[in-house]
Amino acid sequence: MTKTLILCDCLGSQTLDANAIEAGSGLRCSKIHTALCTDQIEDAAAAIAKGDAIIACQQERARFEALAEEIEVDPPAFVDLRDRAGWSADAETAPKMAALAAEAVLPLPLAKSIDIVSEGTCLIIGTATSAVPAAERLAETLAVTLLLTDGSEPPIDHRFDTIHGQVRKAAGALGHFTLTIDGLRQVIPGGRGAPEMTEPRDGAASVCDIILDLSGGTPLFPAPEKREGYLRADPGSQPAVAKAVFDAAQLIGTFEKPLYVRTEPALCAHSRAGQPACSKCLNICPTSAITSEGDHVAIDPLICAGCGACSAVCPSGAIAYDAPPVDSVFQRLQTLASTYRKAGGTAPRLLAHDADHGTELISLSARFDQGLPADVIPLEVDALSGFGHAEMLGALACGFADVTILLAPKTDRDAVTGEMQIAQAVAGDAEITLLDISDPSALSDALYTDKGPSVRTDPILPIGTRRQITRTAAKTLTTTEIIPLPAHAPYGAVLVDTDACTLCLSCVSLCPSGALGDNPDAPQLRFQEDACLQCGLCANICPETAITLEPRLNQTDAALAQVVLHEEEPFACIECGALFGVKSTVEKITEKLAGKHAMFGNPEAAKMIQMCDTCRINAQYHSKDNPFAGGERPKPRTTADYFSKRKDH
Repeated sequence: MTKTLILCDCLGSQTLDANAIEAGSGLRCSKIHTALCTDQIEDAAAAIAKGDAIIACQQERARFEALAEEIEVDPPAFVDLRDRAGWSADAETAPKMAALAAEAVLPLPLAKSIDIVSEGTCLIIGTATSAVPAAERLAETLAVTLLLTDGSEPPIDHRFDTIHGQVRKAAGALGHFTLTIDGLRQVIPGGRGAPEMTEPRDGAASVCDIILDLSGGTPLFPAPEKREGYLRADPGSQPAVAKAVFDAAQLIGTFEKPLYVRTEPALCAHSRAGQPACSKCLNICPTSAITSEGDHVAIDPLICAGCGACSAVCPSGAIAYDAPPVDSVFQRLQTLASTYRKAGGTAPRLLAHDADHGTELISLSARFDQGLPADVIPLEVDALSGFGHAEMLGALACGFADVTILLAPKTDRDAVTGEMQIAQAVAGDAEITLLDISDPSALSDALYTDKGPSVRTDPILPIGTRRQITRTAAKTLTTTEIIPLPAHAPYGAVLVDTDACTLCLSCVSLCPSGALGDNPDAPQLRFQEDACLQCGLCANICPETAITLEPRLNQTDAALAQVVLHEEEPFACIECGALFGVKSTVEKITEKLAGKHAMFGNPEAAKMIQMCDTCRINAQYHSKDNPFAGGERPKPRTTADYFSKRKDH
């Protein structure tokens, strides 16, 4: 059934072209209402009751959802056309509205999740001044333990436990915190007067579901605002402490935790045989949710905050954002660009933003300033740090004239900047920019004054892996065959110093992507540039330090085929003539060992260096000092031998 878009011009404050929106998006459009949420609420109820309705208003979403509950039907879908398109200084917004409407009906998979259980055990850390009042307020709701860090006299309040000490180490997240406490002193129950404390001891272990940190010191965790269950407030700010206490009281029960990313350990290029390689995800994770697990990395889903930076920087696809999957972002980009053109637009510009800061900034700009230009299409993404170079280049290649990333206060700027540098190296600085502003008027001014260029190419369909989309987009956007890239780029060449390389092929055996290969019939080192991840493992493992890396994007056909980086003449066995090893290497070893080493002191032993495996064993077996030779084997004893002994006795 075709969905119906329920339109409302919000008291005549925006202009809607139902025919153009319908023709561009393929959705059926209702008549244009003026006061759908008030005077025409009956029309809204009738449309919702029919099903498959999309209300073109986000501001009154709660009202329409309550209406659906009242008439006992499923709630409708929603799309914001007013703030993102209708309220604009530009007049011709129909193509943009059609694009936003078409994106709203895309079927996106639901995010996977796990249940987290918090039983309400709470550790409050701080001095008596701030922590004791917080413990008294939470004692009726949570199972509170008060950790006083200033050694002050413990309160006489049996609703919660009081201890003294200092937290040495903390790990975990909501529902499963573990702590190590030094100098632990506990209250000794009973007695008259002030409570007495036990002798201090170090290394005490404790667990809890919630941590309320009012110490005012260094946070217990990196990126503390992203650690679920860890609440921190300035003890000198009463409003901040009150909010933290209120939030802590809500953290009891069962909660759904999204599984933000999925991993494919077999693809991970973290290390091989104990040798380090790629650690990009480890270096960029703000919450330290990623740890090394031998040849691959592991992600703690309970600590992961879903920023998506690891997915953006992973060169092999071993880590991929999954809430929703990366494929859905490319699907949305293609839908927005193609629908905009179908509805009569020519050169759309993309504004990628987060769901909180960016959405609010756009709404304020629309209400109190010029709003967004008619050719700027906003794309709300759950993980702005995960909007990497592949997404930026894919957006340009599928028909956007330029891409602007609107940063939020909590956005990891290093992650976004690093990915933008890779994309800019391919597409150019003018096509991809960052906006780091928090003023709605400044947002409008930047977008209206910075008109983007025209679309440079025929649009493509962005399908495949992120690496495949990057290469396809690069071929579409530029004719440069070899594009230099920043040092952290996951594309490039392996350069070999042929004078130093001995063709030991240790790099081939450990290459995680198979970019380096050998030839079973000849001493050769082969390389396929398209598969190289620039993880650095080959350079780290090379015993001759003969390998260096060159970050670049090679768009020639040579990048897709194996090329020979180094080859030498094989050595022919002096006994059977079979080819083995590298001639130069065998000759060097012979020169260094023959007659100079105890094992190869005589000429016959020295010849073994120049023999293949089979001939070497045969020669050693028949040599005078054969290490395999032994004494004469004893005659096997049989039953007859035992019987003959019995007869003799």
